Amino acid sequence: MEPRKMILPCLLLILTFLATDLVRPTYAIWLNIPSTGTKCVSEEIQSNVVVMADYVVISENYTHTPTISVKVTSPYGNNLHYKENQTSGQFAFTTAEAGNHLACFWIDGHNQGGADASLNLEWRTGISAKDWESVAKKEKIEGVELELRKLEGLVEAIHGNLLYLKRREADMRIVSEKTNGRVAWFSIMSLGVCILASALQLWYLKRFFQKKKLI
Repeated sequence: MEPRKMILPCLLLILTFLATDLVRPTYAIWLNIPSTGTKCVSEEIQSNVVVMADYVVISENYTHTPTISVKVTSPYGNNLHYKENQTSGQFAFTTAEAGNHLACFWIDGHNQGGADASLNLEWRTGISAKDWESVAKKEKIEGVELELRKLEGLVEAIHGNLLYLKRREADMRIVSEKTNGRVAWFSIMSLGVCILASALQLWYLKRFFQKKKLI
């Protein structure tokens, strides 16, 4: 086979491996939930991003698996998901607000006072949360073409994240400039107050010494 004809298959093979590695879920977490108390995880996510998560409770006591309650809230405190008496489940939502999204887990009241429980949480966002099997069936694509679509989605996600970071940087710069302006005005006002206080002290001392006929 000619070298030029070998380049394209090799390139597509490399892209396939990269896409497979980059789009796989990256947030698999083990949480130890105490018998009394709450365990939470959070992630800063921009708006209009798909989030999916699967969770399952694993107890050291094999005869009884405690049930838990799950609550997911947005940065502004809006409830995105709430369930009670769960041993396993899934939640999914599309973010409407940018910021820290919080997922909290705790053992239900009728199970409290017993043993702790372990929770396996698989958290997927953006490109990792997309159902590529459905996309492949709907658009009738497979193999390298599907992996290229994954790469395209990954590039779009990275581009969107860069734009989000750019907006955040601009917002932080505006806040920093406002803070610096306020600090400057406060410093000027403090200096003015000190000068005024010094002038009043000199005026008072001068009047005092004049009354005492010391000057």
